Amino acid sequence: MRAVKAIADRVVAAVALLLLSPLLAAITLWIWLDDGRPALIAQERAGRNGSPFRMLKFRTMVVDAIEAGKRLGLEDPWGLVPDDPRVTRSGRFLRRTSLDELPQLLNVLKGEMSLVGPRPDLVDQVANYSERDRRRLSVLPGITGWSQVHGREEIGWPERFEQDAWYIENWSLRLDTKIVIATFTQLFRSGEIPVEDAMNIERARARDQS
Repeated sequence: MRAVKAIADRVVAAVALLLLSPLLAAITLWIWLDDGRPALIAQERAGRNGSPFRMLKFRTMVVDAIEAGKRLGLEDPWGLVPDDPRVTRSGRFLRRTSLDELPQLLNVLKGEMSLVGPRPDLVDQVANYSERDRRRLSVLPGITGWSQVHGREEIGWPERFEQDAWYIENWSLRLDTKIVIATFTQLFRSGEIPVEDAMNIERARARDQS
């Protein structure tokens, strides 16, 4: 069944990239006009078994957003905070509709991601994982996932980890199909209020002090 999932991922990603190419070009032009280049960013994320890869996204924040967050004194410069001043005008729409994730279809085509799976975390944050947390690294990360349709940015990381573990333990092609359908129903949801990533913040502090 996993082999079927891998083949289906690549076929769907290839077809989607072809059909969505005009939309991808339009979004690229919009970002250029709104906030300059680049339109795409490649973030180093942890893939299956923690192997790093470059995850593609449309840029929704100012250039050098992490450094800007540190300059602004944000508690969590790596994540999204309520009323984040770093988010661009085009970025607000792209985030709300999840269109910023579309370039990850290329990651799926390359076999680095799946259409459905736990969302890939930053490599620096994975360094703070406990052994229990590392369960979510046993499968390919996904563009969407169980936690993406059950709280998304409005739930804390401990709950996301538990949801990801549940998904891995109960995985089936039928469950993946349900998650994809649920994802489409949330494309034009109202704005979220992100939860502060307190767990990773405290773990990073403890690591820096050790």
